[in-house]
Amino acid sequence: MIYNKTNFLSKGFKQSSLNEDLYPIVKEICDNVKRLGDEALISYNQTFDHVETAHLEINDTALQDAYHRLDEDLRQALHQSHDRITAYQQSIKQSDRQGTSDCYEMYHPLESVGVYVPGGKASYPSTVLMTVTLAKVAGVKHIYVVTPPQQQGLPDVVLAACYITGVDRVFQVGGAQSIAALAYGTETIPKVDKIVGPGNQYVAYAKKYLFGQVGIDQIAGPSEIALIIDETADLDAIVYDVFAQAEHDELARTFVISENYACLQQLEHKIQQTLSTIERQPIVEASLANHHFLIHSSNFNESCDLMNTIAPEHASIQTACPHDYLNHVRYVGALFLGHYSPEVIGDYVAGPSHVLPTNQTARFTNGLSVNDFLTRHSVINLSQDTFSEIEGTARQIAHVEQLFNHEYSIKIRTTKEHNNNDKN
Repeated sequence: MIYNKTNFLSKGFKQSSLNEDLYPIVKEICDNVKRLGDEALISYNQTFDHVETAHLEINDTALQDAYHRLDEDLRQALHQSHDRITAYQQSIKQSDRQGTSDCYEMYHPLESVGVYVPGGKASYPSTVLMTVTLAKVAGVKHIYVVTPPQQQGLPDVVLAACYITGVDRVFQVGGAQSIAALAYGTETIPKVDKIVGPGNQYVAYAKKYLFGQVGIDQIAGPSEIALIIDETADLDAIVYDVFAQAEHDELARTFVISENYACLQQLEHKIQQTLSTIERQPIVEASLANHHFLIHSSNFNESCDLMNTIAPEHASIQTACPHDYLNHVRYVGALFLGHYSPEVIGDYVAGPSHVLPTNQTARFTNGLSVNDFLTRHSVINLSQDTFSEIEGTARQIAHVEQLFNHEYSIKIRTTKEHNNNDKN
């Protein structure tokens, strides 16, 4: 089906939401971890992951051994990704800067961070690279990874990524229980200041429940991409851009916008023609059946309005002049311009983190960066002359707000200053 803007917004497009039935389950899990610590984690590993874990922590030697077991090509790929991410994050890192001589900002790295690395349907070394590297560049002292236990042990490629990025400790525990462990601390897992990394709905609900007790990056929804294409786009490549997003899981969402109706028709035909031949076909098919949208727009401005309304995690512009959209597409997690900047490159090696806002939250927040691992505070260091220039304004506002001790805090300084001047 091909939508127009009106039909899409009224019938097709709905903000995804967490399954509210999970909330009491997640709350109980978190409360049990707070009360029972490691005992609860070991029990949940058996219950949810069907893995007996006598030891929750993976020792440092296991990380190094996993690294050396990888073939050379894969090791080099992980290193190139790590190097590019490091270089990019260093280039955008905030540093102490003067606002004025008497008011400015200072930045400090967080003390400790927990990173959730998903497991189960696939292994995700890229999540390690796209989170831990940022924290390292920021200067975070203690970085811990939690990831679900596996029947055959944690994948070498994930442990190797932890080794390359310099993770301090790795724990084999996943789900809501791992988020609670990082938020509260247990006998084995230290309490952290902030938790980052994507996960399933249990992980998202745990973050939501524990926010305030601990900092979080976001409450992630299903992965998504929106593309704007025209007749110059390589439709065979677009098909796989759609499939690449849909294969994440059955709830992944894909949107394709074009002013060219025939182009959308051709794409629809190619998708159906290719679908039966691909890997992970059941997941992709389920995603496309319920969460795939082809949208015909009437002009350039309408295409941009649609993109800004969807506010997708990933936005891809594959048209004759992709840079024309640069100042018009504003609310997206990351913007990929042109045929040679496919979203998949951003997943692994471009440089910016692939941890991005989903579910329209790009309208008010941004993707993870090195600066999310820094705290910022203002410094106010007024000279006597500046104080004298502005104290009257502060006193008047304090007085009208009837905060009289605020007013007197200023007045006592001016009174003493006047007295000292009179003595001199």
